[in-house]
Amino acid sequence: MLQGKKFILGISGGIAAYKCAQLTRLLVKEGAEVQVIMTKLAKQFITPLTMATLSKRPILVEFFDPENGAWNSHVDSGLWADAMIVAPATANTMGKMANGIADNLLITTYLSARCPVFVAPTMDLDMYQHPSTQRNMDTLRSYGNHLIEPNAGELASGLIGKGRMAEPEEIVSQLKEFFVRREKQDLTGKNILVTAGPTHEKIDPVRFIGNYSSGKMGYALAEELASRGARVTLVSGPAQIKTCHPNIERIDVVSAEEMSYESRSRFSQMNAAIMCAAVADYTPLVKANEKIKRKEDELSVKLKATTDIAASLGKDKSDKQVLVGFALETQDAMANAQKKLEKKNLDFIVLNSLKDEGAGFNSDTNKITIINKHNKVKEFALKSKTDVAVDVVDELVECFFNIGG
Repeated sequence: MLQGKKFILGISGGIAAYKCAQLTRLLVKEGAEVQVIMTKLAKQFITPLTMATLSKRPILVEFFDPENGAWNSHVDSGLWADAMIVAPATANTMGKMANGIADNLLITTYLSARCPVFVAPTMDLDMYQHPSTQRNMDTLRSYGNHLIEPNAGELASGLIGKGRMAEPEEIVSQLKEFFVRREKQDLTGKNILVTAGPTHEKIDPVRFIGNYSSGKMGYALAEELASRGARVTLVSGPAQIKTCHPNIERIDVVSAEEMSYESRSRFSQMNAAIMCAAVADYTPLVKANEKIKRKEDELSVKLKATTDIAASLGKDKSDKQVLVGFALETQDAMANAQKKLEKKNLDFIVLNSLKDEGAGFNSDTNKITIINKHNKVKEFALKSKTDVAVDVVDELVECFFNIGG
């Protein structure tokens, strides 16, 4: 799948830079072209001569060649590549990428790249866990970059923990999987609705009822669907995530009522809908126009049920449409999911439990079980939400096949 593909390999100054020799060798062996761009500090960890020999191309470090003034155009490089890999991606480099600090050729090329970008972080465990690093990684994900999770193990400092750059074989495997999904385009011509994020139910001008949903799962689904050829309508509650795929039409809403209207009004034109949003089950019966002032030690807010969007779509669903629901449970997970599956006329439901470590709201990973309308159960290991999206979309494709759609 990598034959003829063009890759920019951006190497920043981390001890894991030595792995880029093997990474380059593997990519070239697959028939890919590799253009290496190094930061000045990266040259202290692995020599340009080594990388030039393995890539069979001159290494780029500076904006221009001081000997003859030849310009190394970051714009041309960004247009040339089918994908860019930043490995190792240090905390410093990711901070610059996230905030647009274009002080070296690697960053200016990243900012000019129109291709998918894969980022393989590496650093000591305390640096990796620092809130600023985590925020920068979240920002990079929100820009549509693909983060290749580091491994846990013994680090250069001698400490044990997460921060080891993924092995070259792992990176190549993820690149292959990406291009396989991208090129099979098995959803071309399909119109698919996705709901994502939380809803905020207004109490007064400054307060609302909500939940901890970040929208990451729904956005990952939208990106996966779009990358496989679908035209995606993403109806999103409040979420701090950006969409970058041209096949995604994003509609921002706030309340459950707004999400219900936008979803129901479009459903008849859809081949499928994936109800991933964490919609509030209740909303205040009366919404105050002015801020409610504190007067007593207790305040009662009367609530009414919101529209069950998935159930309402299930009533209108035709035999040629596929409807997918999500269930986040804390007890009797399987039984509750199966009840929702039947009650809402879903083709399959995606179950995850808050009791599973690394699953649920705000995390970058999820652990799911898929149950279809024939009560066939598929359990999956803990994965990144990007990889979970692949599993869900694969199930959707199978549903289309079964209905002859």
